[in-house]
Amino acid sequence: MSHAWMPSSPCGDGCLTADDPVVGVPRRILRFAAGIFAVLSALLSTPLLLVAPGRDRLLRLIFRGVLRAFGVRLDIRGGADFLTAPAGRGALVVNNHISWLDIVAINALRPMRALAKKEIAGWPVLGGLVRRGGSIFLDRERLTTLPATMAELATALRTGSLVSVTPEGTTWCGLASGRFTTATFQAAIDGGVPVRPIALRYRLADGRETSRPAFIGPESLIASLRRVAALRRLVLEVHICPEIAPGRAETRRELAALAEAAVHSALGTVQIPVQQRRRAPRGQKAPLASPPAK
Repeated sequence: MSHAWMPSSPCGDGCLTADDPVVGVPRRILRFAAGIFAVLSALLSTPLLLVAPGRDRLLRLIFRGVLRAFGVRLDIRGGADFLTAPAGRGALVVNNHISWLDIVAINALRPMRALAKKEIAGWPVLGGLVRRGGSIFLDRERLTTLPATMAELATALRTGSLVSVTPEGTTWCGLASGRFTTATFQAAIDGGVPVRPIALRYRLADGRETSRPAFIGPESLIASLRRVAALRRLVLEVHICPEIAPGRAETRRELAALAEAAVHSALGTVQIPVQQRRRAPRGQKAPLASPPAK
């Protein structure tokens, strides 16, 4: 933690569910090979991604290809209006944050820009795709850059972009979750756009919830990739909640609370209060809010 307000999660190896069914080593190797092929295909398609006609369809196919490569099945619930809406209407898309798979799944629904920590640009599997998707990168270690980044986000929303944000500020195991921070919701208010909450849940084909896809603690991306590649019949439930219209909330705090409540309502969970932010040192004011992370 590089400053007092960096969001943190208590989730770690102890949160991982046990006895989840796994595939054999040959299948895991094939999944890694298929994932690499999907990413390389995306990189080779870069010239096509610069052309507007068919761009979103191609991106959607690429991201769905990554999910299929790792044996992940999408279970999409609700949101027909969101999935079929024409391009050009900006919205802040927010979701609970569990895994690196989250951003893949969101873009498999509708390709969009993302607010992401700058470290993701260097990730081996997703970094190239995220950069080419027009992401807005956030330097979480330099709070002085936060206002400029939020202004850039508001401009992107105002000019008709869908932007994906994870307002918990870090990943959780899925069996527990964090509070939604507020800074990005101010960008939605300033941009005059709706907020679209999306709730994610990882489970097995038999209905049992699993936390093994979570990207938690200090582990590497490769370690998380290996766990996902090993799981048998992983299902990602995607609950697309009704949008929160502009003007529904007067403040970013109220808007964040509405979005957070929508996610918990869709998942049928109850928010357990967790002290996610350290108390500011005496004599210092807290910043606008803790920024999004992974």
